[in-house]
Amino acid sequence: MRTPSQEPAGVGYDRAMIDPYEQLGVPRSADAETIKRAYRKLAKQLHPDLNPGNAGVERRFKDISAAYDLLSDPEKRQRFDRGEIDGHGNERGTFKRGNRASGRPPSEAEEMWEMFRQARQGGAGAGANARRRGPDVTYSITVDFVAAATGSKRRITLPDARTIEVTVPPGTADGTQLRLKGQGQAGPTGGPPGDAFIDISVEPHAYFVRKGDDIHVDVPITLPEAVLGASITIPTIDGKVSLKVPRGANTGTTLRLKARGIANPKAATRGDQYVTLTVVLPDRQDPDFVQFIERWGPANAYDVRRKAGFEE
Repeated sequence: MRTPSQEPAGVGYDRAMIDPYEQLGVPRSADAETIKRAYRKLAKQLHPDLNPGNAGVERRFKDISAAYDLLSDPEKRQRFDRGEIDGHGNERGTFKRGNRASGRPPSEAEEMWEMFRQARQGGAGAGANARRRGPDVTYSITVDFVAAATGSKRRITLPDARTIEVTVPPGTADGTQLRLKGQGQAGPTGGPPGDAFIDISVEPHAYFVRKGDDIHVDVPITLPEAVLGASITIPTIDGKVSLKVPRGANTGTTLRLKARGIANPKAATRGDQYVTLTVVLPDRQDPDFVQFIERWGPANAYDVRRKAGFEE
């Protein structure tokens, strides 16, 4: 089956037979992340803003968007896989439009006639029905880790010189897409504007790592702090806090800071921050310390590799 991008100009194709997996170029076994990556890659290549005046590309863009809308919805995807709906989400075997019902989708001529019929029925409101909605636009912004975690605002300038303020909600993850209703391009015939979609990329942090709603960070400590215990200052996304290192702490010891992670507005909860300690020896070895280890070591030998599962 040929995809719309392969179809010769002026030749129609059966939109009901579209396979969303083929549209996105993914296997039926693809997981949600693979489907998202495939869609984002194609959307950047086929966006109408980058291909002005190319009706074929615009149609292809609409098809991959429809394919992604279907496959990103678990329920719709399951129904499509079971053959209950077609590639555009219509119930198979029945297509309804106005007062008509048939076993196939309408042709382009039928769709045009339906628009004309609705405009005539609208009487004085026919002009409103003829006003088409403007196209959607997609923009990409990059936000640093802390700004995405705690929330922030960004101003972006649109191609028509307008500026809009984008609110990045607390807890925003890499790959999040925001929708700004009515901030797209104006309708070509005086219709309402489309929407603006903002794709957000989150920059990796120098030492914070996000895992779900939790934040993980490795913190180095000195040998005296590990042996004797200490109170140290460590970073969080909210600023610096004090952390108590217990006596006898070791490399790999993990401490939890409750509710210092990522906010989850949907669950009205907040994750934790996990601090993993790493014992670091000084760059310069003090002679007295070396002599102490030479005396202490033979009488206090211990096997760390066997305990870790290494075999001699």
